[in-house]
Amino acid sequence: MTDALWTGFQHREVDADGWTTYWRLDPRGHDFRQIDWTGYPDRPGHRLWDRAATPAGVRGAWRTAASSVSLEIRAELGIYTRIAPVDVLVDGELHQRSAVREGEQRLTFDLPGGQVEVEIWLPQAGVISIREPRFDGAAEPLAPTGPRWVTYGSSITQSGGAYGPSETWPALVARQHGWESVNLGFAGECHLDPVAARTLRDLPARLISLCLGINIHGGETFSGRTLPGQVEAFVATVRAGHPKTPLVVITPLPAPNREDKPNAVGLTLDDVRACVELGARTDPAVQVIDGRDVLTTDEARALYADDVHPGPDGYRLIGERLAGLLTLPH
Repeated sequence: MTDALWTGFQHREVDADGWTTYWRLDPRGHDFRQIDWTGYPDRPGHRLWDRAATPAGVRGAWRTAASSVSLEIRAELGIYTRIAPVDVLVDGELHQRSAVREGEQRLTFDLPGGQVEVEIWLPQAGVISIREPRFDGAAEPLAPTGPRWVTYGSSITQSGGAYGPSETWPALVARQHGWESVNLGFAGECHLDPVAARTLRDLPARLISLCLGINIHGGETFSGRTLPGQVEAFVATVRAGHPKTPLVVITPLPAPNREDKPNAVGLTLDDVRACVELGARTDPAVQVIDGRDVLTTDEARALYADDVHPGPDGYRLIGERLAGLLTLPH
């Protein structure tokens, strides 16, 4: 076993059998009932915390001349419809992608054998625990490098439908720029929760992006009266810990079959965009990106897997577009 310097998580929990869960929000001290969908029998359980226990964006890196590495992984579907694969990168390029089934399993990956940098990216969908990787030779854990970028959002940020964890749109942006990324995308659960705002406030970061609105529209979380103020308060909490950090708010991407349909509180998706922008611009230093500048309606129709979610090639295009829009000041 080789100790690892995993990154992209907020709390590491190890059970009595040595299985490690990497939490993207720290669950300690929280009453999970606070975020239950009370009154929604079709949404049982602690969905935000279920999503937070999924290691989207969590990865480890080593320098090694070993010829193979194995990883014990335990996976369940839980509230997910699929379990994403494990990606192994060698010197920054995808080397092998391995499917993960339900249950306990050992995955073995052949390596080139020369001195290389190996990254293991954990699945971005599924209920996942691991035991530490085992190399068949010496392996030196590598600390993350590059400026840290933290991004918050919905299932589109979590990118459960991407080809693999190294091809979520946040992973693609970070890899292109050489950034260390922290993915705080929570499928169905981007509702401006205080725990998310405090996490963003307290995490050191050189750049922060917030993808806001699609879950609020679908979940009917706030009305036109309350949404701008909720965005303002969320941004203010984040800003309290980052007085000079560039902060970007991204409004919802196109959803062609939902654009003109008011939700139960009377908001169309365009209304939500306007409310999000209104609340965000109370901070004059915030940059706002209209989601319709990331993808066009025609691209959404061609690349979406359903009314809202991109397919794998859609995530690739989002990563390409946002890599050009998300930049650090010189």
